[in-house]
Amino acid sequence: MKVLIYQKKQKMLSKSGIGTAFKQQRKALTLNGVTLVDNLVEADIVHYNTVFRDAYKSMKKAKKLGKHVVVHGHSTKEDYLNSFNFAPLLKRWFYRRLKLMYSSADVIITVSPYAKGLINSYGWTKAPLYAISNGLDIKEYQRDDKKVQQFLKHFNLTKEDKVIIGIGFLFPRKGVHDFIEIAKSFPEITFIWFGTLNKLARTRVIRKAIKNKPDNVIMPGYIKGDVIKGALTFSKALLFPSYEETEGIVVLEAMASKTPVLLRNIPVYDVFKDGREVLKANNNNEFIENIKRVISEDIDEMVDNAYQSVIKKDLKEVGKEIKKVYNNLLGSSDENDLS
Repeated sequence: MKVLIYQKKQKMLSKSGIGTAFKQQRKALTLNGVTLVDNLVEADIVHYNTVFRDAYKSMKKAKKLGKHVVVHGHSTKEDYLNSFNFAPLLKRWFYRRLKLMYSSADVIITVSPYAKGLINSYGWTKAPLYAISNGLDIKEYQRDDKKVQQFLKHFNLTKEDKVIIGIGFLFPRKGVHDFIEIAKSFPEITFIWFGTLNKLARTRVIRKAIKNKPDNVIMPGYIKGDVIKGALTFSKALLFPSYEETEGIVVLEAMASKTPVLLRNIPVYDVFKDGREVLKANNNNEFIENIKRVISEDIDEMVDNAYQSVIKKDLKEVGKEIKKVYNNLLGSSDENDLS
């Protein structure tokens, strides 16, 4: 089995969840003995993660060469909305790109049961559709005091400081404005939002929120590597007030870091029970109450439950599931049990 994971525009997407997922796929498949190639002619299967024109053009070429085509359904109509400044103007174009890719796939893999339901509801495809998590390398998120020190040094913080973090593009959909508003109720806590977006693409809601943010909110832009991993393990919580997600890799990263997770009560997170793995809120007042709980109560059991949940999404396991899809597509009897 030889697989080409189509990678054009990955540099452009490197700061996004799709960019992270692309790297995770390669690692997950390599861990499971799948041969990755860079040449379309060599490949048995071509796996696409984007919906842009270049990907569709490549897909048509792959089909002509008799290749099997897998499309990864990272994007939905719903998570496109309420994002950047020009999104409404480009909506019809983007939906057309989604339809072209999804309707042409031999198989679609998407990242959660919720996303699977959305894509099915569009009626664009009769191809088999599987829900497989993006996953993550669990061991990368184990506590490392050196990484914590790098984080503290980067932000001139001490071990006595209380920190709550958020991660994601500066989209209204991510709830950045709510994160900033909630921070106003806790001047004694440092709130850090990791994420960026070109100023021209920021909506008025986000520009206004950032302009009026309190002194205890830090917005350093996009940061990767040991600093962000140190932040995840040191923080009192990940505050992720997003209004729409297909999965949210940062949620998995926080769980793997054994950091309490505070989520908005949205359908994609029905897989987690409020109070068992995460704390959920419907509005800012409820988020404020949940932060008070995280600061004052013993929630070690909840954090451990979340960790036990996320270790099932380790890259080795994710790679096994993707490999099963590939084998099924090729008609192989090896690991062909797809439920």
